[in-house]
Amino acid sequence: MSEYVIYTDSACDIPAETLAEWGVECRALTYTFDGEYKQYSNYGLPYPEFYDRVRKGGVARTSAVNAEAFLNGFEPILQSGQNILYIGFSSGLSSTYDAACIAAKELLEKYPERDIRCVDTRGASAGFGLLLYMAVEKKKEGATLEENEQYILDNRFHLCHWFTVEDLIYLKRGGRISAATAIVGNILNFKPVLHMDDPGHLINMFKVRGRKNSLVALADKYGELALDPKGGTVFISHGDCLEDAQKLADMLRERFAVKVSKIVYVGPVIGAHSGPGTIALFFLGRER
Repeated sequence: MSEYVIYTDSACDIPAETLAEWGVECRALTYTFDGEYKQYSNYGLPYPEFYDRVRKGGVARTSAVNAEAFLNGFEPILQSGQNILYIGFSSGLSSTYDAACIAAKELLEKYPERDIRCVDTRGASAGFGLLLYMAVEKKKEGATLEENEQYILDNRFHLCHWFTVEDLIYLKRGGRISAATAIVGNILNFKPVLHMDDPGHLINMFKVRGRKNSLVALADKYGELALDPKGGTVFISHGDCLEDAQKLADMLRERFAVKVSKIVYVGPVIGAHSGPGTIALFFLGRER
């Protein structure tokens, strides 16, 4: 069995200390606030502080991981005699995955005896994090690099991403809805329910009125799509609204007898686009 390291990027929204426990190496996406020269790592600013600044009007501009950063991260692993399985942020949302592929190609020319496999999860936040967790568990079971790569490819389009946002202004900034729709929607208390499609893009599916109904809609989607409603692994991420994340977890437990395995923050790089109050639900389903 080939020795390999699982590598990722911080758009998985799995805390750095958890990645360390899993034995996963990571490169962080970055962001800056308008009018500042300081660049923050996705893990650099405490998440409550980030969201507090956003609520006060701060606008964060995000940056992908570049190829040089991956070169610097990958090469010592290859030099140590190990191979790499990189599991990355959706190419439909970021150039990070493409940068990893560029670095891998260059390094494999330099180290032809080594192997680097790059997998585009077509996922984001803790949905991509859930695939990463699955790869970690598969490696513990003894899966080879090649087997683990195929395992993630086989499952990535079964990884459901369903989420809702609290304030439509952030979707308006990202060009997903018009200014008029954002204004009217906020006035009428409409909450969109979105998901991620197979190419890895965020798609607005439908809207409901009120926060409670948006959480119910996420739970409904779980009941409709989950492969294993009672025993499946479920992750939730939240944009600094832990109470609502716990409400959704309680709803899933009461309705389907499933326990949510992990509740994490939506990190700043993704939270800059979805905003405070985002709630996202991730699980394996029959389809996305």
